[in-house]
Amino acid sequence: MRPISSSIKYAALSLAMVCLSVLSSCGARGNTGASDSAAAQAEAAKADTLNLLFAGDAMQHGPQLKAALRAGGGKDYNYDDCFTLIAPEVKAADYAVANLEVPLGGGPEYRGYPCFSAPDSYAIALREAGFDMMLTANNHCMDSGAKAAKRTCSALDRLGLDHIGTYADSTESARRIPFIKDIKGVKVGFLNYTYGTNGIPVTGGVDVALIDRDRIAREMKKTREAGAELLVVTLHWGVEYNQIENRTQRELAQFMVDNGADLIIGAHPHVVQPMKVVHNARENKDVLIVYSLGNFLSNMNDTNCRGGALVRTRMVRGQDGKMRFDHADYDTFFTAKPEGANKNFRVVPAWMPEYIPAGQKSAYKRFEQSAQKIFDENNVNVSRRHK
Repeated sequence: MRPISSSIKYAALSLAMVCLSVLSSCGARGNTGASDSAAAQAEAAKADTLNLLFAGDAMQHGPQLKAALRAGGGKDYNYDDCFTLIAPEVKAADYAVANLEVPLGGGPEYRGYPCFSAPDSYAIALREAGFDMMLTANNHCMDSGAKAAKRTCSALDRLGLDHIGTYADSTESARRIPFIKDIKGVKVGFLNYTYGTNGIPVTGGVDVALIDRDRIAREMKKTREAGAELLVVTLHWGVEYNQIENRTQRELAQFMVDNGADLIIGAHPHVVQPMKVVHNARENKDVLIVYSLGNFLSNMNDTNCRGGALVRTRMVRGQDGKMRFDHADYDTFFTAKPEGANKNFRVVPAWMPEYIPAGQKSAYKRFEQSAQKIFDENNVNVSRRHK
């Protein structure tokens, strides 16, 4: 047999390398196709419509604690009946948010006003009613000190509730901000701030997100850059018991509109304030501003504090693929105090007046008339759903 020449060996080696290159190329193309397909499926899985719901201040005054303890037979704090009427409305949303205006102190003693501390069962009841997120940046977040503020965060984690606004320390806030929630394939960023803590020092390394324009602008930008398709900013602001927003609220709201917010949701005044749709011309989108949703559940006695509002928002994906605010409507509800067969405090939707105890119907009517007057005279493109 004749020996193989070096030129033939070179040609064979070159052919083998070409074949390997082709096979490798085909494999790469196959992987890219799979990757492209997965990306396309993920994109297709994104919702075209998203419904978010917001409620106001979930308070826990002394009489509420006593009623819950009675409902629990003197051994446990039971809130099972508090939200049964409103729960179907909350659960109908894709994601629901409330302001938890009380620390979860861990007991064994709990307190009402002025320095609150509530049992974990209160947050459990809110979760069972359909709420997904608790806002914790408010003027009562430090009522029971740094230990309780930190425990509130860890308790909400254990209960499977999302939460923003207060953090155990700066490391924790750096880890949690930006908070972006994947809801039906849509990335929604949430931020929460408060005007203050009632003069109680923020100690123990706790980070309370205070209203500060530089911080807000920085964190809004950071949240967008992290991939948020929608940006929701929630604030504890305004003047208690004033049913019309003040200039400071309007100017801060405009600042957040200019920085790209999609929804601006307010709390703290304990009374409802107007809801307005404004237009961001630079980004060619509408933005919802809710100045105050009032109380969700409380023992406050003033007529305008006996209830509050929930707002439902619809977000829609446009032809350009971007999610935008599209529509909002509201409804009101009333806190019925224990009376007769009702042994606990109860959130009663305004469209279910038959559940208002007889002795509280006049208070309910006064609250409804006052709230409706504010909304009828001041709302912009936000109407009541249940007439």
